[in-house]
Amino acid sequence: MSEPDIFYILGNKVRRDLLSHLTCTECYFSFLSNKVSVSSTAVSKHLKIMEREGIIQSFEKEGPFVGPTRKYYEIVHSATYVATLTPNLFWYEDLQLKKKPKMEDFTIKLAELPAEPSGLLSMIKSFIDADRELRKILRALQAVESYRDVMMRKIKDTYLREIGDMTQLAILHYVLLYGEATVDDLSDRLNLKEREVTRKVEELNKFVPLIIKEGKIKIDAEKLEQKLKGVGDGGEG
Repeated sequence: MSEPDIFYILGNKVRRDLLSHLTCTECYFSFLSNKVSVSSTAVSKHLKIMEREGIIQSFEKEGPFVGPTRKYYEIVHSATYVATLTPNLFWYEDLQLKKKPKMEDFTIKLAELPAEPSGLLSMIKSFIDADRELRKILRALQAVESYRDVMMRKIKDTYLREIGDMTQLAILHYVLLYGEATVDDLSDRLNLKEREVTRKVEELNKFVPLIIKEGKIKIDAEKLEQKLKGVGDGGEG
């Protein structure tokens, strides 16, 4: 299969929203259709495009209750994309993520790059030296993103097994990825009313310490550390 046209895929907001839901878990068609504000026909078209490009795949399986089998979709692509576009540079590279990343330290020596190299050959050498440092950064990025991917999968599996609430997990997933979220963000992303989002955030806070202030939600890092050390009420769960 040829390389997927990832920028074409990500250039459409509906496809980005569909992928966002699919990063939480595999989803059946009607669930996805209810989570975006376009017609089911349009959703079907976008899913077909992404399946054709090899980003997702579809399969059928029985639902949790008695009834006909449902068509599900899941992401089958694992890569980080880096792109630069300036009047002088245009390039992009896909970094394939690994299931078992090798975590190691990288030494980046940017201070050794000359600020004003003199002469054409010196400039070319400086560019090559800078490119060498960039390759180290890309390898570090590939390792970190591979590690985050593994951790997120384990978080999802553990949360669904121990708590079992898909909406809470979707909120946690979004907050972990972006650092913080607003009720408006989550309402738009999950296609839920704000009061429903607020209720789910409060439920999530029983299991994962959050800071909820002025409509913004983020992980309470200090309380998380306390819970891990068993300080105060940290022995719960």
